[in-house]
Amino acid sequence: MSDIVKTEAVVLSKINYGDTSSIVSLYTESDGKISAIIKGGRGPKSKIGKIIDPINHLQVIIYKKNTRDVQILSDANLVSHFVNLKEDLDSTKYSFAIIELVKNLTSEHESNYKLFKGLIKILNMINDKKEKPAFLFGRFLLFFLSELGYELSIDKCAICGKDVAANKSVGFDFNTGLICSDCFESHSGLENVSAELFELIFCLKTNRLAEKFNVDLMDKFNLLMERYLKFHVSDFKGIQSFQIYK
Repeated sequence: MSDIVKTEAVVLSKINYGDTSSIVSLYTESDGKISAIIKGGRGPKSKIGKIIDPINHLQVIIYKKNTRDVQILSDANLVSHFVNLKEDLDSTKYSFAIIELVKNLTSEHESNYKLFKGLIKILNMINDKKEKPAFLFGRFLLFFLSELGYELSIDKCAICGKDVAANKSVGFDFNTGLICSDCFESHSGLENVSAELFELIFCLKTNRLAEKFNVDLMDKFNLLMERYLKFHVSDFKGIQSFQIYK
């Protein structure tokens, strides 16, 4: 017997299935990531099929059975389709990068209320143009790393435990995180992080204004974080949305 689950959800992806159906990946408030089929969802009379698009925020009803991998989505109503974030390339790129990370790096049926609320919040912030989307993405990524269990410490050296000075170049160990300048000089095989990049990371992590930074610096931040994730998640191949929306 199926449980009837009524919950909010963000659409992470959608693919065609059979002649008229679709299979979607949803990140739900109640159950985390779920795969569900929309039977007849591509038919001309399907109300659900017209609103199930990636990034959309929905209220859904799912027939859930623990013994099957793909659940049945029986109804959906649109909460928001974040129309403004689809108006420019940067907003679109970083929004799709966010849902790509959630889709690829979270486990099925592992609920995380804080992550769900954080996902809704960041999409609303990009949609409302609260800040440049590149910086908003960086803030979400550091939050997401924390939720995955790979949080970066920005104030203490990962080797010696001493304070990390914001006005100096520091090191980065892909296993442990940021390293003070003294340990960086005395250890080999570490990545250099400029004082400017470290200050940007500090601002993103502590929710301080990042307007003074050139947005191009985010490319270095994103590359560093991709390499950090690749070190800790063996099957992570990088953020494909960055390649699609160049």
